Amino acid sequence: MDALRIQGGSRLSGTLTVDGSKNAALPALAAALLCDGTFTLRGVPPLQDIQNMTHLLSELGCDVHVNGRDITVETNDMSKVHAPYDIVRTMRASICVLGPLLAARGEARVAMPGGCAIGDRPVDLHLRGLKALGATVSLEGGDMVLRAPELRGTTVFMGGPFGSTVLGTANVLCAAVLARGETVIESAACEPEVAFLATMLRAMGADIEGEGTPRIRVRGVSKLNSVDIDLMPDRIVAGTLAVASAITNGDVQLDRFPLDHLLAVNDRLAEAGVHIEQIDASQPPDCCSVKITTDRRLRPILFTTQPHPGFPTDLQAQVMSLLCLADGNSIVTEKIYPDRFLHVPELARIGATVIRQGATVVVQGVDELVGAPVMASDLRGGAALVLAGLAAQGETLVRRIYHVDRGYLGLEDQLTALGASIERVDGGPM
Repeated sequence: MDALRIQGGSRLSGTLTVDGSKNAALPALAAALLCDGTFTLRGVPPLQDIQNMTHLLSELGCDVHVNGRDITVETNDMSKVHAPYDIVRTMRASICVLGPLLAARGEARVAMPGGCAIGDRPVDLHLRGLKALGATVSLEGGDMVLRAPELRGTTVFMGGPFGSTVLGTANVLCAAVLARGETVIESAACEPEVAFLATMLRAMGADIEGEGTPRIRVRGVSKLNSVDIDLMPDRIVAGTLAVASAITNGDVQLDRFPLDHLLAVNDRLAEAGVHIEQIDASQPPDCCSVKITTDRRLRPILFTTQPHPGFPTDLQAQVMSLLCLADGNSIVTEKIYPDRFLHVPELARIGATVIRQGATVVVQGVDELVGAPVMASDLRGGAALVLAGLAAQGETLVRRIYHVDRGYLGLEDQLTALGASIERVDGGPM
């Protein structure tokens, strides 16, 4: 089983380009099921989750052609409505096909999804939203089965105990674009990935307004047409690379950086002593070049993960690694997935002083981290361990790196290009 071996202590420097967004690509590819024509998405990183989604689309009667980082999808069999467990269990985002299948084919049969072990992520909000549009819902043999000969527009409330749901909003949005009449999605997720999906659907002929706000208004249309669109940059990859520069006191330039999508992160990092500055003011702030520099000593901070535009849960672990080296006590509170702390005991193995109490972790800064063998248990926590290894003295071996591969394309190659001493090795059986 692959692992990453890291010799810490190298100061990162150089220039990288931020990859396309996996979290935007997955619901966008699922929306190809709505397309009455040719669907093309460009700049898609060839990650395992992307490959799983294209495999799922093939199972659902689509011809999928991958040319480098461009993916083209055309539907040739509208009778297939089953997303089987063997595919869905590998990727939670498989649930994104629920809304498109229901709207385009009148039925969706989707196995309960898998994904990272970061705590309970229920699907009830997805089902509640689609039921409001007229779907019947049943559970048959471990599959969620939704049927609706016709979807009807209505007001759908998407709020939940931990805020709005991104994939749930995407499912309801995709169903509503072909529903009869007008749909108002209240407490909609405001994440940039949802706004990208809405922009793409509008390019296909959908009538949508209000994306990026808690209220999205959709007027149903009879069909959606062909589309050819470039994928937005990945804000989580961008934030991870920025923290990689900061934790090594590096001097790194990142191109295609979505600064406008990371304002909460930028605010907290600036308080800690990490400066992300746009180089060319003529570039759009959601896709620009930035320079990352860091003060000689990091300051402790407090932050709480929240739905966008708050601090993203997908960068909580990485920033926690950085705070392990701050002068003083930082407090990190997780409001999205309260159990998303599998990286905490592993950071302690590298010399961090981290104390968890429920949904809050107190990070007591130390003078240095010391390399050790650790194990990734989820995607973003695994990335956090890699970052900690970059700053640690000596060798760090991060096992189960397949978790990290789900969200980062050749992370070791990107870090090596910036001067890190990191290589992929055989980590042995686990």
